[in-house]
Amino acid sequence: MPSLPNEGDNQGTSCLTLSSELPYQSTIKRKVRKKKKNGIITANVAGTKYEIVRLVIDELGFVKTRDEDETANLIWSDSAVQQDKIAELRNYQRINHFPGMGEICRKDFLARNMTKMIKSQPQEYSFIPRTWIFPAEYMQFQNYVKELKKKRRQKTFIVKPANGAMGHGISLIRNGEKLQAQDHLIVQEYLDKPFLMEGYKFDLRVYILVTSCDPLKIFLYHDGLVRMGTEKYHPPSDSNLSQLYMHLTNYSVNKHNEHFERDETEDKGSKRSIKWFTEFLQTNHLDVSKFWSDISELVVKTLIVAEPHVLHAYRMCRPGQAPGSDSVCFEVLGFDILLDRKLKPWLLEINRAPSFGTDQKIDYDVKKGVLLNALKLLNIRTSDKRRNLAQQKAEAQKRLYGQGSMKRLSPGSSDWEKQRHTLERRREELKERLAQVRKQISKEEHENRHMGNYRRIYPPDDKLLLEKYESLLAIAFQTFLAGRAASLQRELNNPLKRMKEEDILDLLEQCELDDDKLMGKSTRQRGPKVFD
Repeated sequence: MPSLPNEGDNQGTSCLTLSSELPYQSTIKRKVRKKKKNGIITANVAGTKYEIVRLVIDELGFVKTRDEDETANLIWSDSAVQQDKIAELRNYQRINHFPGMGEICRKDFLARNMTKMIKSQPQEYSFIPRTWIFPAEYMQFQNYVKELKKKRRQKTFIVKPANGAMGHGISLIRNGEKLQAQDHLIVQEYLDKPFLMEGYKFDLRVYILVTSCDPLKIFLYHDGLVRMGTEKYHPPSDSNLSQLYMHLTNYSVNKHNEHFERDETEDKGSKRSIKWFTEFLQTNHLDVSKFWSDISELVVKTLIVAEPHVLHAYRMCRPGQAPGSDSVCFEVLGFDILLDRKLKPWLLEINRAPSFGTDQKIDYDVKKGVLLNALKLLNIRTSDKRRNLAQQKAEAQKRLYGQGSMKRLSPGSSDWEKQRHTLERRREELKERLAQVRKQISKEEHENRHMGNYRRIYPPDDKLLLEKYESLLAIAFQTFLAGRAASLQRELNNPLKRMKEEDILDLLEQCELDDDKLMGKSTRQRGPKVFD
């Protein structure tokens, strides 16, 4: 097996070598939108080596800033960013990574967090191959191997470095007893009955956009890549375990095989589109809508596992930011999914920095759509920066002159004064939340008009499915919060977060009625709920 160069998905910090042109189509002219007279949207793309990112930025009419400019509306980085950088961002800025997302993007962290959910919800989390983390779970693995031996059954296992990428260091074994408990490894049952295309094993690269963790919002891109092995598949045996071009579907591995086909037509070659694959399913009378539904559920359930970690890390970076405020973070994730012969999807891994290299036309077409549609959905506006600066100025004046702040109770305040103060504080809290809810409604209306090829998969429109997801989310939070500080539990379980507009309006009206009683006014009839 030849040694593989370091290219492909970026899981950590990497040395950036800027490419001046797209490999296969340097002659295509960029479409650049005219800049609006009322302002510009700026983008700092110094942290990316991918030319397709710059091309999309230009097409949207964004203006690239100097490399050292930290005030841009959009900051794009190929690798995960430090939490202190997220903490320093102003509210009008957007950066393409969430803190805490490593909890599902590192193989060992993903295995650890999934195991916790599998224990309480085995039926809902049956899309992960059985996994052991070495060296901690070495003895559990050896006990499992012994049980298999007693039953005269043999299974194949795939061994991966815990924080590896691009197929490096992966091997297959059939004799688990030979494995040593020394290295930091992930060991999984090998899925030996995959769905085949023309006799080849393949996986799917599915692109997911997370625009917010508070509230959680997930979008699935309705296209992606089909990445095929380059040797005809045969079930694993002692004689073919080392044939990685047969067993691994990683592009970064298979592109080195002389049999890798770089075909520019969508129905041929070693890399194809998911759009083509769904047409193939339809032609063969297979259920395309179930395919997308199963993929969506797998993605949402996986991100539910990450949500408590991401939300907590985000709140740590942005203390004092009200629930429902504009998120300064978003993320485009690459989910690698394998289909078995019954078309059941299995999660292989998640890349928080998926490659946006464009070695072939298929890459260019799919990845440009992923990026262009994602940035349109984010709705970055020229007015965001002006509004944020005006808000900061207004808040500074309030602090300076004491405007808008509630009067503090004196030590000798009467019960009546205390009750009125509590009511006023409650009313202000509800009004603030009402404004946030209405902002979310406006944001959703924009998303519905500008989704392009994305589909919102969380929250779903289906009420029963939403109830199931919310139940799983509650379990994920319970698991995360077990043994943690009570103050953190109160913060993450704020009941106002889950209220709808009409619920808040009802509570506000009740506040007005309670205040009338305290003031000795006659009780008003409940009328139309109008609060500015």
